[in-house]
Amino acid sequence: MNDITLSRRGFLAGASSLLALTAAGCTTTAPVTTQPVTLPPPISPEVVAMYAAMPYEQFPVPAVDLRYLEQRYYRQSVPYSTTERPGTVIVDTANYYLYHVQDNGMAMRYGAGLGRAGFEWAGRGHIAYSREWPVWTPPSEMVDRQPELEQWRRGQPPGLDNPLGARALYIHEGNRDTIYRIHGTGETWTIGQAVSSGCVRLLHQDVIHLADNVRAGSTIVVLQSPTTQPLSQDPSMGQAQLV
Repeated sequence: MNDITLSRRGFLAGASSLLALTAAGCTTTAPVTTQPVTLPPPISPEVVAMYAAMPYEQFPVPAVDLRYLEQRYYRQSVPYSTTERPGTVIVDTANYYLYHVQDNGMAMRYGAGLGRAGFEWAGRGHIAYSREWPVWTPPSEMVDRQPELEQWRRGQPPGLDNPLGARALYIHEGNRDTIYRIHGTGETWTIGQAVSSGCVRLLHQDVIHLADNVRAGSTIVVLQSPTTQPLSQDPSMGQAQLV
């Protein structure tokens, strides 16, 4: 199979998608890979099925364009050595992976998009609960930086254009909402990139799979890297949610 390259029309479509995403306030001006990656032949039917369209969702989810997803970010069960208990969610910020720890030294691994410079964080908390097709409320500081978000100050309705996507898992520290989320995205090229305002983003198909398998109250550990900040945030942020 020849390497897959993006046509001029595809390039323009990709550029339009990035402009729309920037306008929605959930990316940055930092460089993001928009060219399709080279895929080793062939892509297995199992992977194609794993990232197929989900037409029966409340808002039908399109299939993932696998040209934009590196093979290492495919969802897969892998050996994983950790002292954390099964059920724990671990975010490897250095490698853009999220692990859901399982029994017998294994974990389910997902490719992730993470916080860009100045928005990284690390620490321990727990998954308080999850929501299907949640409302997104941008923090007031984000609205101040991006006035086009003023229309969503009281919340953006759910849907494919909502920055939280198909599912959101809400990260708490004790009884306090940290305002960080694990949430869905349809922007395939952002997986493996530092693009968010601190949240952990997974493809819609992956975040649905994770939400179906993570129990409320499960520990989440975000591993420290040289640039990450502590998990704690200003409690005055209230119910606003970064993306």
